[in-house]
Amino acid sequence: MQRKLAASGFINPTPVQAAAIPEALQGKDVLATASTGTGKTLAFLLPIFENLQNFDQRGISALVLVPTRELAIQVAAQYDALRDRKTPAAALVVGGMSENNQLQAIRKGARIVVATPGRLEDFLGRRLVDLRNVRILVLDEADRMLDMGFIPAIRRILSILPTKRQTMCFSATLEPSVKHLVEECMIKPVRIALGSTLKPAANVKMQAIKVSLGSKRSALQQILERETGRVLIFARTKRGTERLAKSLISGGISATMIHGDRSQSQRNAALAGFQQGRFQVLVATDVASRGIHVDDVAHVVNYDMPQIPEDFVHRVGRTARAGQEGKASLLFTAGSEAADLQVLERTLGIRIERTSMDQNWVEPARKADPNAPKTRTIMSLPGESFALSNRA
Repeated sequence: MQRKLAASGFINPTPVQAAAIPEALQGKDVLATASTGTGKTLAFLLPIFENLQNFDQRGISALVLVPTRELAIQVAAQYDALRDRKTPAAALVVGGMSENNQLQAIRKGARIVVATPGRLEDFLGRRLVDLRNVRILVLDEADRMLDMGFIPAIRRILSILPTKRQTMCFSATLEPSVKHLVEECMIKPVRIALGSTLKPAANVKMQAIKVSLGSKRSALQQILERETGRVLIFARTKRGTERLAKSLISGGISATMIHGDRSQSQRNAALAGFQQGRFQVLVATDVASRGIHVDDVAHVVNYDMPQIPEDFVHRVGRTARAGQEGKASLLFTAGSEAADLQVLERTLGIRIERTSMDQNWVEPARKADPNAPKTRTIMSLPGESFALSNRA
């Protein structure tokens, strides 16, 4: 595992990894809150790898529940990148993809299932998956799962799992609903809280741009003309995302889109094209605000106000990852959007600099120095030399 991590460029642990991994390796329940982009995926995957070696059983030993299929795909891909040839691939259990392929992966002996609650509950109802031997449960992005209405499904899944197990819960926030669920499914968890989970990262330069009614589109066009890096734009609705992306494309902008009505293959192609630089702009609903990592997003634009203030943190968290700097803009009009902006600031305890299209703009985010070291030492763990990601 050390060699595999080193070959992938994973050298030093992030704070959440350094804090969570030693506790998880001892089999303790772990409750961790940390802002997005801090490396939570490896913080639970590496202990799963290590602890699975101690379980002398076949079948599903670990279950990871996540809110969206994009995040599930990302977690399974990270697991598969780290496993050796003798270890079966992770089984994905998510909607919008081939059911036969998912069941085939389970039948081939997958040790770990990465699932969204709705599809997993469907499989359980039809007795297509057996979770009676699960030894490790992970709830990733727990707050988002509860926001999306998965509490009943999660509780039904928990009722099937063995009571004697290790449970790890990773969340950006710890709202009362999350805390209540934690009390139900965890036993004396080790509490890890790193940084402010309700505020954007300090290395994001934020600005709120006041625009007149009907001029948002032209304001966005000006933003894109001045930005040379990758830009992620958030719209509130699927229809609005579609209209905005098509408008940008017709205006000569290299853009693509992601929303809930697009097929999984379309969503995968859009993300891959954005990551690989074939598209400068990705327009998305909040389906992309959690768990989707794209390297070097220079600018996040909130074209529409987020539905809840916490979503702003997760949107902004798509830039300034792994210690880099980034920029975030929010377009708002007078009236209700201005009032919503004030509510957002009060809830998050932040102040966003106001500007307009006529005022001076903040400079684009500084790009990383190509001569600078690509990793930084966070801390070492007693008796071990961990090689962990600042990106995963």
